[in-house]
Amino acid sequence: MCKCLMRNRFPVLFAFFWGLTTTLSQESPARLAESKASVKPGINKGFLDPKLNVEDWVAKFEVESREVYRARDAVIKACGIKASSNVADIGAGTGVFTRLFSQIVGKSGKVFAVDISPKFIEHLDAQIKSTASDNIETILCNDKSTMLPPNSVDLVFVCDTYHHFEYPAKTLASIRRALRPGGNLIVIDFDRIEGKSRDWLLGHVRADKATFQHEIETAGFELIEEVEVREFEENYFLKFAKSQ
Repeated sequence: MCKCLMRNRFPVLFAFFWGLTTTLSQESPARLAESKASVKPGINKGFLDPKLNVEDWVAKFEVESREVYRARDAVIKACGIKASSNVADIGAGTGVFTRLFSQIVGKSGKVFAVDISPKFIEHLDAQIKSTASDNIETILCNDKSTMLPPNSVDLVFVCDTYHHFEYPAKTLASIRRALRPGGNLIVIDFDRIEGKSRDWLLGHVRADKATFQHEIETAGFELIEEVEVREFEENYFLKFAKSQ
């Protein structure tokens, strides 16, 4: 009787363990991302420095030799932002794209300027006050969340910042919660190519485009298109929507 029962149960047990193994293999990228202490420890240390000199970063960020700054008009056009939209600029830095978004969305729209650096937030707040830009709100985020309100934005813009996400799964979850139905996530980052990219890029950016795309898709997004920007040599432009 025992042997008979074991024979009858074997297919059921096999199906159970096969299904469990399949489920774990499908979920493992997300679980792995969630469980890591940090995918790039210390990547934001400099931006958290209370002695950070913002003017030094203005000189680095707002200069024609910086690829995304030189291509800013093409990037803005490719974003397809409409007046009255709510936009989140994640890693707003010195405010290059925040200011451009503010002009496009107008008085009936809103721009959330999000950054992990208190010094950058102070700089952005001073800009808002000096220009009376009442459609911009700054948000000091942390290493696990953008701190955006749920269902608050039509577009999330992440430019040369995704590689600074220490906990990408958690930060992407906060982005997904913040996006309204039909909203988009745009990620612009450095195309890390072994044997081709310069040494700084290889040392600073932890992974290539395919890895970042996989992380984003695992977090509940679907790639809509990769936009070709003529001025880009080191960067790429990916546009995502929330998966259903």
